[in-house]
Amino acid sequence: MHLSYNKKAADPIYYIQYSKRNGKKVSTKNYKRVGKHSELLAITDDPLEYAKKILAECDEEEASEKSTITETIDFKKKLINTGYTVSQNTGVNIGYLYLQSVYQQLHLKEFFMLTTSKRKMEYNCNDVNRFLTYARILDPKSKSGTFDNLHNFYENPDITYDAMLDFLDVLSDNYDAYIEYLFDQSDHIVKRDTTVCYYDCTNYFFETEMADPDGIDEKTGEIVKGMRKYGHSKEHRPNPIVEMGLFMDSNGIPLTMCVTSGSDNEQITAVPLEKKLVKMIEGQKFIYCADAGLGSANIRIFNDMGGRAFIVAQSVKKLSDVLKKAVFNDYDYRRLSDNSKITINAMKIFDRSEPSNLDLYNDQAYKVLETETAVDLGLSEEKHYKNGSVRMVKSKAKLKQRVIITFSRKMLEYNRSIRKGQIDRAKAILASKDPEKVKKGEHDVTRFIRRVGKSEDDEYELNEDAIKQEEMYDGYYAVATNLNDDVKEILAINSQRYKIEDCFKVMKTNFKGRPAYVHLPPHIIGHFLTCYTALLIYRLLEVQLDERGNHHTVDEVITTLKNMNLTNHNDLYYRALYTGSDTLSALNDLYPLDLDDENYLPKTLNKKVRNLLK
Repeated sequence: MHLSYNKKAADPIYYIQYSKRNGKKVSTKNYKRVGKHSELLAITDDPLEYAKKILAECDEEEASEKSTITETIDFKKKLINTGYTVSQNTGVNIGYLYLQSVYQQLHLKEFFMLTTSKRKMEYNCNDVNRFLTYARILDPKSKSGTFDNLHNFYENPDITYDAMLDFLDVLSDNYDAYIEYLFDQSDHIVKRDTTVCYYDCTNYFFETEMADPDGIDEKTGEIVKGMRKYGHSKEHRPNPIVEMGLFMDSNGIPLTMCVTSGSDNEQITAVPLEKKLVKMIEGQKFIYCADAGLGSANIRIFNDMGGRAFIVAQSVKKLSDVLKKAVFNDYDYRRLSDNSKITINAMKIFDRSEPSNLDLYNDQAYKVLETETAVDLGLSEEKHYKNGSVRMVKSKAKLKQRVIITFSRKMLEYNRSIRKGQIDRAKAILASKDPEKVKKGEHDVTRFIRRVGKSEDDEYELNEDAIKQEEMYDGYYAVATNLNDDVKEILAINSQRYKIEDCFKVMKTNFKGRPAYVHLPPHIIGHFLTCYTALLIYRLLEVQLDERGNHHTVDEVITTLKNMNLTNHNDLYYRALYTGSDTLSALNDLYPLDLDDENYLPKTLNKKVRNLLK
């Protein structure tokens, strides 16, 4: 270690620093801040000598940690039967301390102290929240499974299973306040970019075959809809589901969410949640961006006021006949790259194998259509009935919009490759199965099969007309907006919608948010708030790594953290059971916890934990 300070400064700051080698790279880091020269004059007449004294103490402390430990090993000693049914892994994880570094900055300890101040709590809410979150990221299981594996964390928290379930009620009771608090605190970690707010919905299935019945609120007499209901599932699972709506900012960090009954139409979830978002960001202007399924007339009209705007995907198939003619009229199309004129026919017939055509292959053609009638866009709007039900009906509203039509050779080839596979499956069904017994859906391959004749004994054949009808739309894509901005900018904003799909993928695949095993409505909400917290903390960590030029995939980060286990050597010291890596170096560069050592004294680890819990 050495003393570092600016000798030319009038009021230098004294630091104790140390150098560390990582391969060929040597980095210097601050070990301790001694203080400013002017600050130290209050306790000593000679700040420099005082700083040197502190340096000597630090050297002595470091030397004490380089102790020689003599250990006697008995190779005939047997393991003691602990009485458990199965053997347990005695390794403990310390990778979660990097997650704790982010968690600490959210100041959730203060939130739970405030929200539970009037409740008699027999457990520490912040500890339960911490380890439910860490377990959701590193070792996602049911609540029972999480409880059984709490000993795998270095802190070995003393949390009961009942406390974990009760805490889900606490989260549910403070749903809106909790999400708003997370948003406010996260803004101090990574500046939240809400210029564009992306929205999408997904569903989660449950390990049950029974849907929840509707109930009646004892106070208001209103019908309370059951949470787990049968609804549209892309995977055609025969399980009850709940629906989640999620808003995300431009950096891919979640903003807010809602959890609704699985039988609800996803279009009616957007505006109520967006109204909460408007309050959270204090009326700041933003662009609402979503796919075609979440771009109803109500949603577009809501985002045509209050300084907001919208960019939503638009189904070309649902356009009016007049607008479709304009789409397929091979006139007034321009290249997106340089705005030069081009025809769709030219985009279809050029030789993509020619190197000179590579730029054209990577380019798009576009055309802008103006419309003032929502019906022209095949939109639906909400209609509220006296019995409280809400249905989507054909829109009759008028709204000035621009529809940007794009055509891409890449998209055309992709569409046709997907359809070829579907046609092959349709042919296989015709050859071996009864088409009437195959599940049908909007995108199911049986749409390419038709019956020849009207009797039950008649045969089936490939529907060539249906195939040709779909081929008309190959390569085309449309976006509707009320903005007059540059087409490139609008399409660039819309192209980032994949990030919200990635959020759902992380929650479902990496965090295993489904199947969910809880069944009480407050527990269901609490479960998804835990998933939301885990996603927020991971995204904050990911964005901070990216800002430093250290991009790593979600699998790389989670695998590294999960593998950071230690083994206890007779309570004398801990030894790392993991190796160094690029991901670990990036994490340690972001949060210098020095968790890339090979051996650790218990007092050293305990000090790190204490510092992260302040």
